[in-house]
Amino acid sequence: MRNSFFKLAVPVLAVVAALLISALLIMATGRNPLMIYQKMFSMTFGSDYGTGQIVFRTTSLILTGLAVAIPFKVKLFNIGGEGQVLAGAVTAATVGIVLPSETPPLIAITLCSLSAMIAGGFVGLFAGWLKVRFGVNEVISTIMLNFIVQALAGYLLTWHLAVPSTVHTPEIIRSAQLPMFDSIIGIWQKSPANISTLFALAACLASWVMIFKTITGYEMRAVGLQPEAADYAGINANAHLMKAMAIGGAMAGLASTNLVLGYKHFYEAGLTSGIGFIGIAVALLAFAHPLWLVASALLFGFLEYGGLTVNAYVPKDIFMMVQAVTILMILVLTKAMRGS
Repeated sequence: MRNSFFKLAVPVLAVVAALLISALLIMATGRNPLMIYQKMFSMTFGSDYGTGQIVFRTTSLILTGLAVAIPFKVKLFNIGGEGQVLAGAVTAATVGIVLPSETPPLIAITLCSLSAMIAGGFVGLFAGWLKVRFGVNEVISTIMLNFIVQALAGYLLTWHLAVPSTVHTPEIIRSAQLPMFDSIIGIWQKSPANISTLFALAACLASWVMIFKTITGYEMRAVGLQPEAADYAGINANAHLMKAMAIGGAMAGLASTNLVLGYKHFYEAGLTSGIGFIGIAVALLAFAHPLWLVASALLFGFLEYGGLTVNAYVPKDIFMMVQAVTILMILVLTKAMRGS
């Protein structure tokens, strides 16, 4: 009971504290915080288009949050979501370009999505292998892999994939493009929200089932809690470390479908920038719980787009600071409450 209260109280207190601090920053710019927050809500959740924008951003953040949350169950800290989602985006775009134009939509979307997951999963798996084989700290290896993937993606785009005189690839075939919600059920008109949101929600549910309802998940959690005891019980800790990193990378790779298949319909330089790092914050706020990630990602999606809607009144950087303060408060409050 106390543990449940703790897990609920910490995120709530962190968000409230961050909003209070942001109110002080808004006041420092000479604006009324209540007026700014009212405008944010009216231009986001108060409008059909704004809500669609939040859903679009939330979709990617759910999946990059899972990229951190799943390895965290085996006490690995995956900082490589940025590179993993980038690898997925380049791969999905490449497959979507080379597929024959007559490919049926179900096959085209499946192939592009799976290829993105495989690319992201491979990057994560490689970091896991370095950990198991050479003892390389996953924080260091995933950060370095971010730079390597970024350099490789830049090379491929510049010299092989880009449309001449542009910084983007050709458009993927039409059958590989994900339908928008406004074309299916008539909501979130003209926003980039697309059915990859359903992929993200399904991934959350599947991750929850795997972690808490399967033998594999039980063994992963055992490795994270007591690796020595798990080893004594015959659980292959190294296999689970690599598996967790591969699955986390695959989730990040899947996030690229929202951007490439559902939104731009091509890959362009900077398309995935920042998504992987915000996913770390999403996972921390949700205590790495797959289902809580939805609410956490929704908050960060709101702050991200909401900051843009009031940029004419206050700098959007204030709301980037809110995200950072939220995570700092999570860490401080967690330490304080556990020590009490």
